[in-house]
Amino acid sequence: MEPIILIGGGGHCISCIDVIRSENKFEIIGILDIPDKIGITILGIPVIGTDSDIPNLIRKCRNFLISVGQIKSSVKRYAIYDLVKKNNGKLPVVISKRAYVSPLAFIDEGTIIMHNALINAKARIGKNCIINTGALIEHESIIEDFCHISTQAVVNGQVTIGKNSFLGSNSMIANNISLPDNIIVAAGACVLKAPQETGTYFGNPAVKMNRK
Repeated sequence: MEPIILIGGGGHCISCIDVIRSENKFEIIGILDIPDKIGITILGIPVIGTDSDIPNLIRKCRNFLISVGQIKSSVKRYAIYDLVKKNNGKLPVVISKRAYVSPLAFIDEGTIIMHNALINAKARIGKNCIINTGALIEHESIIEDFCHISTQAVVNGQVTIGKNSFLGSNSMIANNISLPDNIIVAAGACVLKAPQETGTYFGNPAVKMNRK
């Protein structure tokens, strides 16, 4: 098995560990987190340093997975991705043995496909995405870079989700809809027509949240 280091030691990290172990392709040799966590273990894996150690660690392990979660904003995950890439690290695709990914689909670097997710034919998943437990990405849909498709979310056929977006648990996007970048769809929301602007959408049918 190839060695890999996880970056981020919170709740999402725990799920990532389980997925990586199911794939049986990588050996997790350590986790990076805040200084106060150095020396502790998470599911038996030691926290060995912080993000600032990435340039030195790459000398012995080039594979990294960003295990920081993404709720609403992708800023933190993007910053880590940029740091790994600048130091010539690798961000492999991780796919659960319990997921189904069509051989006709495309998955870009740094993305994790979690348990019971389904990626159908000719779907395209961008860089550093989270396709969470039980999510469905239907035929010919495009998930652009740095998106989180949360648990049991449904993206129907020929949909495009703009980069840096978040779909909450049990949300649903109807066929042939394009969502702009940086959109948030709340848990349980149903998007039945294309939003005209970025923002947070909730309800069934989904409407933009008025923050006034």
